[in-house]
Amino acid sequence: MQHTVWRVPDADAQALVDAFRAIPLLYIADGHHRAASAMRARQALRAQAGDGPIQADTFLAVAFPSDQAQILPYHRTVKDLAGHTPASLLEAVGARLAVAPGSDTPTGAGEVAMYLGGRWHTLTLAPARPDASPADRLDVARLHDQVLAPVLKVGDVRVDKRIDFVGGIRGPRALAGLVDAGHAAVAFAMHPVGIDDLMTIADAGGIMPPKSTWFEPKLRDGLLSHVI
Repeated sequence: MQHTVWRVPDADAQALVDAFRAIPLLYIADGHHRAASAMRARQALRAQAGDGPIQADTFLAVAFPSDQAQILPYHRTVKDLAGHTPASLLEAVGARLAVAPGSDTPTGAGEVAMYLGGRWHTLTLAPARPDASPADRLDVARLHDQVLAPVLKVGDVRVDKRIDFVGGIRGPRALAGLVDAGHAAVAFAMHPVGIDDLMTIADAGGIMPPKSTWFEPKLRDGLLSHVI
């Protein structure tokens, strides 16, 4: 991947600011929780600094047109089976959801591909509760509520060390490799969240679940830095 950067001369900066001001909305497609953390840090530093601009008023971001952005899935692996054998786990999941032999790629929303015991299985998630928020209707949230938490005993995915995440750019083959090598006991390949889903959740004032989107294209790390 190649990136090209153009520096905006100071004389043209205002025109660029005005052009961005005409854009009614910007949606965060990646880094939701980092943006929320930056906002909370800014609020705390603003209270200490008093009046006047501070460095925490802004943070580095990049904007892409929605029709040029691609959201890939964020897959899940779990390190152990919470006391189950592969056979008993398959039985426990089958008692909750429709399970069938399948491929490594879900065919659409509501399906999850599970790699267990050297085989791929297709899970059909149950519908979300009628009163569920838009974020809770996403496949990653439904998988957690219907399988990861009740069957595999996975807690808060932000802190639970038994669960790990694999960016969709690596593909489901990486999931099978992690399980076959013993680095994980079971893997779940997800269907990607749609751009419309992301916008709907943002419009409702919600925040995407952790590790629910893998955004492409990505900028190279350290391309631009802010010197403090």
